[in-house]
Amino acid sequence: MTATFALDWFRELLWTAVLVGGPPVLAGLAVGLLMAVLQAATQVNDSSVSFAPKALATVTSLAVAGAWMLERVAEFASSAIGAMAHTGLGP
Repeated sequence: MTATFALDWFRELLWTAVLVGGPPVLAGLAVGLLMAVLQAATQVNDSSVSFAPKALATVTSLAVAGAWMLERVAEFASSAIGAMAHTGLGP
């Protein structure tokens, strides 16, 4: 196993993590920003007011993109296990 091979797999791992983690994080971020603006405009500063919409947005994004996320992780895992078998790494 060469250094470039390991770096390529690490880069692919990070890219997969960003793609899979992106939808829930971005949904929570967008709703959190919107709720912060609404709270600033109405001067209602209660943490439960912003938590429920952020949680709902995150769960909704997981429900919508969950199948795609699982498929992406399964593709990466299959590729990584195949590469381990090909290079002789692992038990």
